[in-house]
Amino acid sequence: MKKYLFAIGMSALAFTACDNSPKFVVEGTISNAADSTLYLEADGLSGIETIDSVKLGSNGNFSFKGAPSDNPEFYHIRLGNNIISFCVDSTETIKIKADAKQMAGNYEIEGNNDVAEIKEIALKQLKLKENIIKLQDNKNIAPGIAEDSIKAMVESFKNDIKYNYIFKAPNKPASYFALFQTLGNYLLFDPMTNKDDIKCFAAVATSWDAAYPESERTKNLHNIAIRGMNNTRAPQRKTLEIDPSKVSEAGCINISLKDVNGKVRDLTSLKGQTVLLEFTVFGAPQSAQRNMMLRELYNKYHSKGFTIYQVSLDEDEHFWKTSADALPWVCVRDERGLSSSYANIYGVSTVPCIFLINKDNEIKMRNEQIKDLDAAIQSLL
Repeated sequence: MKKYLFAIGMSALAFTACDNSPKFVVEGTISNAADSTLYLEADGLSGIETIDSVKLGSNGNFSFKGAPSDNPEFYHIRLGNNIISFCVDSTETIKIKADAKQMAGNYEIEGNNDVAEIKEIALKQLKLKENIIKLQDNKNIAPGIAEDSIKAMVESFKNDIKYNYIFKAPNKPASYFALFQTLGNYLLFDPMTNKDDIKCFAAVATSWDAAYPESERTKNLHNIAIRGMNNTRAPQRKTLEIDPSKVSEAGCINISLKDVNGKVRDLTSLKGQTVLLEFTVFGAPQSAQRNMMLRELYNKYHSKGFTIYQVSLDEDEHFWKTSADALPWVCVRDERGLSSSYANIYGVSTVPCIFLINKDNEIKMRNEQIKDLDAAIQSLL
């Protein structure tokens, strides 16, 4: 009997210790929902997982707890078919107030800097869905006209989300959340066949790689972006109309351009380091995948004196800024684009085009001379 009591006591202690571990809290009130079951569910990579549930009383109060992670994670509370989405990135408290009769479209939420933007996106998606249903139910509109109107609505929604959330701040949880908005059973942002949508996934993947490099969500974004880019990759590279006779092969001619923060950055100021100079176009289909490869090289050799000076020839300054903002190396842009005099001087005829510069600011190798980039960098360290 004593052994049995001892076992119960130890179990209680273990439970208490576990219960005292750091938790996030989701609490609030759902009015007009007495005797209904409210669920806390995780929006995981492998699907929806129920974390906890509670039967609501007459006052509608509820409180859930969960274990935090090292990166933002996404959850929702669900009552019937109505959900309220939010993210959690630490041990904060999320407070929610809603009425069961209009829960999904009218609620109050607070708790961290991201829940408000996630709410904005969710309500915009809900409004899109409602407008499409109204249009489809309108018998006075011909099917062809209705279809064109729906396409225009979807495109308007996507442009709003792209430029006001994803490209504006791709590192935010709200931008990740935005990528996976659906209409019916289909993703509004197509990561497999739509080149513009793939850029959205690539921008968020690049930013999350800087903030949460070990996250499974980051790795998943990378895989999605790379698959999409492989699906849509053009068979030929973009060609620049440049006279190769103006190339200077021996020395390193200085490049002086502004970075994403408007600061002038000189290539020659990197003397003393091994430098990979790249001319590129961020808007090209292979750009995000290539930057992932460059990041691996940068992470591997930066501590040994290696860095990157990347010159963008993009016409779209906004897209370049959002794409390059999270990169750890020097990234500048020549507003003259494909007419860049620097590209002309360096004899760039295709992009991406790279040069390896030694610690004395001397060009040692260029694109066509490099068979194994990793080995070539090692030889100059």
